[in-house]
Amino acid sequence: MTDTVSMLSNYLYDVFVTKFDGWVVLGFIAQALFTMRFVVQWIASERARKSVIPVAFWFFSIGGGVLLLAYALYRRDPVFIAGQALGLVVYFRNVYFIMLNGRQSSS
Repeated sequence: MTDTVSMLSNYLYDVFVTKFDGWVVLGFIAQALFTMRFVVQWIASERARKSVIPVAFWFFSIGGGVLLLAYALYRRDPVFIAGQALGLVVYFRNVYFIMLNGRQSSS
């Protein structure tokens, strides 16, 4: 049991202390932006009493997606890179439609 606790402790120290640098800070900021999109969507839906995707959702998606892609590129993680890059296509396309058609309705 002591070996397991020691291994877990060493792992957590390595991940959260030893590897902590500016890129990790960027990653946390990016993740916070990405999380905010769900917060604004939740608040908008609660206010409307139905499912709504506000424009801010897409801008938080783009901000978080771009920063997370930069982080993934730095970390050289192909799964993370592919996921963020493909997601950005969707986010930018939705903003394009919003700009093309005016502000989307809440229905």
